Amino acid sequence: MNSFERLNIALSHKEPDRIPYDLAGTTVTGINKKAFVRAMEFRGLSTDYEKKGIDPIQQIVTPIETTLRLLNSDTRRIGSRRIPDFEKIVTVKDGRWEFTDNWGCLWKMDESKDFYFNQFTFPLEQFASIDEGLQNYRFPDIGLHSDLIRSDLSEQVQNIHDYGVIADRNCAGLTETSLRLRGYQNWYLDTMIDPAGVEKLLDLILEYKFKYWDLVIDWLIENNLQDVVSVVSECDDLGTQTSTLLEPEYLRTTIIPRFGLLWSHIKRRLPHVKIFMHTCGSVRVLLPDLIKAGLDILNPVQFTALNMELKELKKDFGKDLVFWGGGVDTQSTLKNARPEHVKDEVKKIIDIMAPGGGFVYAPVHNIQEDVPPENFWAMWDTLQEYGKY
Repeated sequence: MNSFERLNIALSHKEPDRIPYDLAGTTVTGINKKAFVRAMEFRGLSTDYEKKGIDPIQQIVTPIETTLRLLNSDTRRIGSRRIPDFEKIVTVKDGRWEFTDNWGCLWKMDESKDFYFNQFTFPLEQFASIDEGLQNYRFPDIGLHSDLIRSDLSEQVQNIHDYGVIADRNCAGLTETSLRLRGYQNWYLDTMIDPAGVEKLLDLILEYKFKYWDLVIDWLIENNLQDVVSVVSECDDLGTQTSTLLEPEYLRTTIIPRFGLLWSHIKRRLPHVKIFMHTCGSVRVLLPDLIKAGLDILNPVQFTALNMELKELKKDFGKDLVFWGGGVDTQSTLKNARPEHVKDEVKKIIDIMAPGGGFVYAPVHNIQEDVPPENFWAMWDTLQEYGKY
């Protein structure tokens, strides 16, 4: 059984030969650059990774093809880099990295202390309202990077072979992009005092996403590659550790229907694909609404958040949702526990999530810089040994 078959059987809620494993298939199921290098050095493997970083902000990397095969990753990513022209716009001086992205947001990282880039400016923050800000703001043009995106797609498909292919997003989600543009305090206030402005901004971001996905789908169809893509990946963090990001009813009426429009459009053009959404936090209360909007796959399955117990999620939503992630707690266990405790947690989670299929193994979110190599390999070894049906 090859990886393409393995993944699609799991997505059909059936049991393949082993649990599919995703490393670097999306920008939220990857590994931090320094953690990757340490882990590979620990076992004498190549530390090489693709030089065109898919997401410099998070400092995650895509291992070279040879290493992905050695690690038995069943997935391959295609799609735009999050910062397409990063190499041209970044400046580095005395270990301090800095760039302004195509949204006009300034990002900085001090390699001596930062795990990833932090945002320093918010383009619409200075204005009294969203409307005033938009009158003085030039919204990104997807056309400026269309040739580069197509070129990246052409390179990426050289490595898809018989793997499970994920077409991945190019930018943050609807709420996350709104926050990055307007600033956190302003945008949360806007949801109460300027709902029309909030919706206008959301619609502009949604339009940008429509243009990106049409560009990708057009390219796939032009090259007769639409059938190789099994999953389309989107993202928007709608939860915190203990609650939803905003009141559930607000998310049900304002955010989720817009994702529903996007997902239905994608499925009209690629009827066979499954829709993947990354949303951290306590989002159980939103799952029926997301399913109704067209969601097929939930990531990262943050089981440490309130009301996100794995047994209950599997029991209540296992027929409707594929759980992609939740393989080990990245915040605590993978970072702080001893290797034997990592192994115990991975076994326990496999016992809960694997029966009946509908489970793709990945940790809860990206593997961060502070994960010891011993723990990475404890997770990986356990999956290889214990993840067979």
